[in-house]
Amino acid sequence: MAIIEILLPKMGESVAEATITKFVVNAGERIDADEALVEIATDKVDSEVPAPENGTLVEWLVSEGDVIAVGQPIAKFDTDGVGTAEPSAPEAAAVIPEIKEEPVPEEVIQSLESPLPVGGATMNKPLNEPLDQMPSRTGSNGRFYSPLVRSIAQSEGVTLSELEAISGTGSEGRVTKKDILGYVNERSTGSSSSTMTSASNAQKPTAVASSVAMPIAAAVSVSGQDEIVEMDRMRKMIADHMVRSVQTSPHVTSFVEADMTRIVQWRNRNKDEFARAHGTKLTFTPLIAEAIIKAIRDFPGVNASVDGDRIIIKKQINLGMAAALPSGNLIVPVIHNADQLSLVGLAHKVNDLADRARNGKLKPDDTAGGTYTMSNVGTFGNVMGTPIINQPQVGILALGAIRKKPAVIETPEGDSIGIRHMMFLSHSYDHRVVDGMLGGSFVKRVAQYLEEFDLNRPVV
Repeated sequence: MAIIEILLPKMGESVAEATITKFVVNAGERIDADEALVEIATDKVDSEVPAPENGTLVEWLVSEGDVIAVGQPIAKFDTDGVGTAEPSAPEAAAVIPEIKEEPVPEEVIQSLESPLPVGGATMNKPLNEPLDQMPSRTGSNGRFYSPLVRSIAQSEGVTLSELEAISGTGSEGRVTKKDILGYVNERSTGSSSSTMTSASNAQKPTAVASSVAMPIAAAVSVSGQDEIVEMDRMRKMIADHMVRSVQTSPHVTSFVEADMTRIVQWRNRNKDEFARAHGTKLTFTPLIAEAIIKAIRDFPGVNASVDGDRIIIKKQINLGMAAALPSGNLIVPVIHNADQLSLVGLAHKVNDLADRARNGKLKPDDTAGGTYTMSNVGTFGNVMGTPIINQPQVGILALGAIRKKPAVIETPEGDSIGIRHMMFLSHSYDHRVVDGMLGGSFVKRVAQYLEEFDLNRPVV
């Protein structure tokens, strides 16, 4: 038997830490291999850390609510097998854990992690300014601030000078969730903190109040019959992301109606053969995604992000597909390098991501790195919508329901009225960098690719 240390596993390239949300096993309890030891939450997904093998949990080294860095020991574990007594990370702890029921969308992460300045420069904002436009995860003193700490600081109006003066209890002096919440509590009760400098004492929340709109309190029910539902953690983060997106980007939406008749006919004729040949069903999503990818190649300006007064044109086309979860929340899994996939590859990827999203099996990297997003509002029978941009992207395309409608059919012999399968495309874009000509031309080109679909295209 051997006592080993279980480390917080790596959960994706962009995930540096996680919050311990719930102990599944208590100290002294026996557990089988691969069963959940603890539930954790990151800025991307909720996960479980499994037991590396059969054994007994000896001791927890952390507490519920602690924010722990990746690779840090969280528990001591007594294995049944023969091994050395030296603490080591079990192999299973290095495996990406399974996802809990409510994964967190990439769009939320993007709202908390502003893109780093080119060249990796650290933040040089004045110390008395709020953090809502903080372009880096490090302060002027070089100390790292996690997305969670930055989010709390922004929502509570904690300035950079105050944040940098807080004495961190985390690794290498980093400010943890407990540190920032403790400071906020002290500040709200009027008590002075010994860790604050005279600069932070001089800086009052009035400067923040002038630039941040105060929320309007909800009306109190006189009858007492209203139901009050507490937002879950994921909904709070989605709400924050949506507000920040609207505050960041001036939204403009262009609409185009596309004739989907050719695609509907081709799919109806070939979907059974496609499923037999490739082992996956053929939905409209990969067919539309293919048209979007072609249009992005033609208009790369929509596949971009903004860094101050610079526009970053993305070379990779990582297409996000917004999806509603059974819980009612939203997540955006990403098809990475979508332009390098064939229609068959897109179909496999779309179905795989959609299935794992519904079943809570997405990994953190599945929701990271999106450069452009599509949202299928037609799933709910909606004709069109005005989607909110998934920051820090600059465009998002909403797909309406495909409906049979009378339409004018133009032929060399003359025009006629016929029944066609029509769909509205709604393109919302960031008017800071995408003007009407680019935003409108892009969505028109998507419609053009859809309408010119080759009816004789082979399935294989």
